[in-house]
Formats: sequence, structure tokens, C-alpha cells
Amino acid sequence: MPAKQSINDKTTLKFLRELVAIDSVNPSLVAGARGERKAADHVRKFLRAHGVAATLEEAAPNRPNIVATIPVGAKSGRRSKSARPALMIAAHIDTVGAGGMSEPFTPRVREGKLYGRGALDIKSGVAAMCAAAASVAQDLAGGKLGLARSFTIAAVVDEECNSIGTEAFLKRGHTADFAVVLEPTDLRLVIAHKGYAWFEIVTHGRAAHGSLPAEGRDAIRMMGRVLVALDELEAQIAARAAHPRLGHASLHASLISGGQELSSYPAECRVQIERRLLPGETEASAEIELREMLAAIEKASASDREGSTEFSATLRSGLGARPAYEISEDSAMVQRTAAGIRRACGECEFAGMAAWTDTALLAGAGIPGVVFGPSGRGLHGDAEYVEIESVYKCAAALREIIIEFCA
Repeated sequence: MPAKQSINDKTTLKFLRELVAIDSVNPSLVAGARGERKAADHVRKFLRAHGVAATLEEAAPNRPNIVATIPVGAKSGRRSKSARPALMIAAHIDTVGAGGMSEPFTPRVREGKLYGRGALDIKSGVAAMCAAAASVAQDLAGGKLGLARSFTIAAVVDEECNSIGTEAFLKRGHTADFAVVLEPTDLRLVIAHKGYAWFEIVTHGRAAHGSLPAEGRDAIRMMGRVLVALDELEAQIAARAAHPRLGHASLHASLISGGQELSSYPAECRVQIERRLLPGETEASAEIELREMLAAIEKASASDREGSTEFSATLRSGLGARPAYEISEDSAMVQRTAAGIRRACGECEFAGMAAWTDTALLAGAGIPGVVFGPSGRGLHGDAEYVEIESVYKCAAALREIIIEFCA
């Protein structure tokens, strides 16, 4: 049975509504957006009002992370075995754009759900994290709880774009033995997620007047061969053994452009591709696949009348990539996290996640972790909502995880 928790649900919901009411759309995604500063100030205000000494750390101009480390403290009667925090809990405070939402920053409660931009992704997690930290701080101050190890919480900027918040957090030297990264997971414990890599293929034709077919070469029609070959490559990828939690890797053509005007042969056509990666795959391995694909097209193409190959294309990498991530279900840290979730929620289901998360960045810096968070629907959509009861359960679970690692 779930353990009784000292989380103030009323305060948690009020704080969540206040956060959703603050426009913190990522300015790297939407030109002119307000950014995270106002939300960061509000998170710090809430934490300080509840006995948590939070500070702002600039990740970029006017885009601060909020960071707080709750120390062991003299009142605990204990001495920490390590100055390194046992645990860090992180969530992001930026959101994607409002899109077609009606009144995106007016939080509304209907049938046990809170609607608004960021309600699910992931201001609900920020509220749960802060509520858990406030609850622990209150019990520490009242002598009801002692900590043997410290823990850190962080609300970071820019996760929806380039993760400059988490990168700045790590560059400042913050660390921990283990991390819980908050994202919408339906209260499941995510122990694996996909990565991605971005590429661009350019087919090279020859510009000429449309009335001179002998002089022109059509780069757009060349790209047609690439698109057919991408279909074939994805079929090959889908034929490989599936990951037990993540299924298959994938690729898709995201953006395409080419040509100058209707009366000319196009000299260039460009397609940008996203390749979603499984654990064990890398940007480099995906690049090799694409280069082999282009080489096969070139080999199969007939020569034109001048004796040069009819097909010509180049591949560009380095547009952006993030690694996939996986941690063993049998890891002692994972099992301790699951134990805390079970005490709060009654059960703990393990899962994988198709989307990328900052967990991979933390792991790359020596902080292994998991992903966990509330339930809801409408992620990045026009009707985003979080199930309120799941926010309370998430907060209770985070409190139990803190106790499991630190008390």
C-alpha cells in the first residue's frame, strides 16, 4: 500500500497553476518569446518561502537555472559520508510555443485535469519536485527527519531546444551519485530513451534555361532517388531486432527545398533528415549508413552523354545529435528509486521513452539516472493537460526517493 506522505496537495496545485500562468516559452524556439526568467524567479520565491535556499545561475543572458542543495545540516545529528550529493532531481521550466491553443497561459481545471501550456511538459514536474523538497525541508527544520547525504534540485532552461540549462549546470561543477529527470511518463519509471542525429543531403544538378535540356541537370529529380532510397533504408532498419523497451530506430525527411524558378533547371535540392537512435547506435554509425546509401545510388545511376555520373550528392553531418540512453533495471540505484515509487504509488512499472531527455547529458557527465513524471495528454499540442492526482503522486514519490537515497 502507498505510504502516507506529508505533501501539501493544496499548496502544490496552487503553485502549479501559478507556474502555468507564467509565459516561459523558449526564445530559441519562438523569436521574441519571453523566456524563462519570470518563471525562474517564481520558483525561487516558492522554495525560499518554504525553507529551501535556492539560487539563480545564469545559463544564458536573462535565462537562469534555479538550483538548491539541501545539506545534511547540524540538526540532523549525522555527518555526511560524502560532500557529493546523493541525489539530484531536475526538471525544465521552458515550454514550446503556444501554437493554436486558446488562452494557453490561463490554467483551467476540469474533471481532475489542469489544462494549459506546460501543464504536462513539465511544470507539473517542477511543482512536484519543489513540493517534495519543501516537505523534506519542513521535516528537517522540525526535527522529524535527518539526512545522512545532501540532495540537489534544479529547474533548468532550454530543454526544449539545445539544453543549454543542463550544460551550464554541469559546467558549474554540480554533480550527484544519481539523478531523477522529470518528464511526462505516466508515473512509469523510464530506464531507456532514444537519441537522435540530424543530417543534410544535397543533390547537385546544373542550372540552365528550361528550354535547354541538353545543358541542364535536374537536382530535384535526383533527390527523388534519395527519397526512394530512404524508404528502403528505413525498411532495413525496421527489419532489425527491436529494442525490448524502445522498439525500432527510425528516420524521416524533415525539410526539403530546391530550385530557383519555374523556367530553370534546379542546380541544387536539399533534404534534412532526422535519424532516431537506439542505445548502441551513434551519429557516426548513422552517417555511415547514409554514405553507403548515396554510394549505391551513384553506382546504379547511368552516365550522361558527357561521360560523368548522372547522380551527384553530398552528405553533411554535425547539424545536431544527442545520444540514446539506457540503464539496467537491475542497477541498485534503479531498484532504490523503484522502492521509493512503490511506497508512494503502490506499484512501479518500468518503461522506455521514444523522446530524448537531459538524462543522457547527465549520464555523460558521470551522473546516471532515470526519467519519471506525471500523467496527461496533449504534449506540445493544442489541448495539453496534466492529471492532477498524478502530480500529487509524483511529489509523494519524489519525497520517498529523497528519503531512500539521503535519510
